[in-house]
Amino acid sequence: MQLYFISHPNVQISADVPVPEWPLSELGRQRMHAALQQPWVAGISAVYSSCERKALDSAEILAGHLGLPVQRREALGENDRSATGFLPPAEFERVADEFFARPEHSVRGWETAAAAQARIVAAVQQLARSETSEGAVAILSHGAVGTLLYCHLAGLPISRQWDQAANGGGNYFHFELNPLRVYGGWTPMDGAPA
Repeated sequence: MQLYFISHPNVQISADVPVPEWPLSELGRQRMHAALQQPWVAGISAVYSSCERKALDSAEILAGHLGLPVQRREALGENDRSATGFLPPAEFERVADEFFARPEHSVRGWETAAAAQARIVAAVQQLARSETSEGAVAILSHGAVGTLLYCHLAGLPISRQWDQAANGGGNYFHFELNPLRVYGGWTPMDGAPA
C-alpha cells in the first residue's frame, strides 16, 4: 500500500478564532487545487483527514476532485497546543523549537512530542490495516505530527531538523508500511519552491 502524508497548505490565521477552526487561506486553496495536477493524485483511492478545519478543507478539495468521501480521524490531529492557543509567530517558533528539542517534556502545557508521535504512528498504522481499497491512501494532516511520523518511519530521533520547509505547509512525503520504506522527505505538493 502506497501512502501519502500531506500537510495542509497556508491558513487564515486569526487570534480571535481557535486554532483547530482556522480555514485554508485563499493561497492555501489555490495551492491545494494546483496539487491536484500531481501525477500520483490519480492513483489515490482513499482520503483520510484530521478533524481540524484546515486539514478538512484540504481533504475536501482532494476528495471532491477524485469523487471520494473524506474519512475523518481525530487521532490524525496536530499536536495539542490548546494550553496556549494562538501565539504570535516568533513566540510560536520558539515554543515549537522547544517542543521538538525536548520530546518527553510538555512545553507550556502542550502535548509532548513523544506522545504526539505515538498517537500519529498508531493512527496511521490502524487506518492502513483497515483500508481495503486498491489504490494509494492520502492522509491530510499537519506539519508537526507529520514530521514526528516521518522521524519514526525513517528511524530518526525526533528533531525539528526534519520539519517541512517554512513555506506555509502544503508538503507531502510518500511511504509504505509493509515493508517499511520512505521515499524521500517533505516535498511541496504543488511544485512551489520550498
